Amino acid sequence: MSSFADPGFDTPDEFDLIMREVAPLTAFAALFDEAEELLAATRPGGFDIEEIGRLAFEELPESEKAAALDELFYTYWSARELERDARPWRREAGESRG
Repeated sequence: MSSFADPGFDTPDEFDLIMREVAPLTAFAALFDEAEELLAATRPGGFDIEEIGRLAFEELPESEKAAALDELFYTYWSARELERDARPWRREAGESRG
């Protein structure tokens, strides 16, 4: 019998609680970061945001592309939801829908 106490792996510790809130790094997210760094280093005059995504997507293995598209669709939808949630506040503040 071991003299070590039960480490209590079933009970989340502070690290587990913090990491539960952190989104996992996906293959697309990692390549997106790399593409942004590459473009910033090689094109100091600037580049279009879309170029980052296209470069990252092109570098993905075929097996990861469907998940990357799902991630993009979800991100787009989330941004639209945030905009929708902000609209009533803007109207109450007197801004037009213009």
